[in-house]
Amino acid sequence: MADIDTIPKVRHPEKAHRPDNPVARKPDWIRVKAPTSPEYHATREIMRGLKLTTVCEEAACPNIGECWSKRHATFMIMGEVCTRACAFCNVATGKPAHLDPDEPRRVGEALAKLGLEHVVVTSVDRDDLDDGGAHHFAQTIASIRGASPGTTIEILTPDFKNKAQALDIILKDRPDVYNHNLETVPRLYASIRPGARYFTSLQLLARVKEKDPTMFTKSGLMVGLGETREEVLQVMDDLRAANVDFLTIGQYLQPTLKHAAVNRFVTPDEFASYAAAARAKGFLMVSASPLTRSSYHAGEDFVRLREARAAQHVGA
Repeated sequence: MADIDTIPKVRHPEKAHRPDNPVARKPDWIRVKAPTSPEYHATREIMRGLKLTTVCEEAACPNIGECWSKRHATFMIMGEVCTRACAFCNVATGKPAHLDPDEPRRVGEALAKLGLEHVVVTSVDRDDLDDGGAHHFAQTIASIRGASPGTTIEILTPDFKNKAQALDIILKDRPDVYNHNLETVPRLYASIRPGARYFTSLQLLARVKEKDPTMFTKSGLMVGLGETREEVLQVMDDLRAANVDFLTIGQYLQPTLKHAAVNRFVTPDEFASYAAAARAKGFLMVSASPLTRSSYHAGEDFVRLREARAAQHVGA
């Protein structure tokens, strides 16, 4: 069976100005097999048939075989082209097309076909739109609720930089989990996430809790980019100060020669140590492992997240 490392990755012309960084060979604890299951292909056909995009494919996620074999997929709305060019991301950068007004309906239809109990919806950054795409998120949430009322909804949004009303537009439809990833430590933003600002992202998460204290909030970090342990622990403290409930930590994997190089592969023992530290700091839920991604096992984690909150209330 072919290793997933051999699957060709998309190379984007707009990133051609970046110097080549050789892609390091992955350690044994990270390598996964190429997807081949019938369920994987069935999920792929549903997405192709409805002309939908998934972050699983666009971001070259290493967990796609496992997740799609369970008919789990993370929808990526608002097109396949992002207005930013983060050094870690495999999604194409450029001038996006107009929004597809029928896309929210098709997401709902796909969800009904997949029979998901929990769904994750993310998007490209759309700095070209007056609302950053907030109305499109809201329409997608409404479509999912109409197609599958029992499905819980997790959204993973951009930072909506300088779009003051975007958050209110989305929160009105009350997703079950609001996720926005910090991605890395503040020191590395200029090179890894140049179109974003650390405290803008942190403030977004804090504002969600201020507007709706009952909503679960979630954020994620990549490690292996050159951050120190002390910096990661400080980000944990910043997130707890913003009352974030759920933290994910995963290994950064370099998509192509034109992306940021992996500084090192963090060991499973180090991930376990990060998880223990995060739990000690008060996160309700922590997922930290080499293959952890924002939407990896999101449904099972959401069940545990609700149980943790219920236990917290009983203890109080």
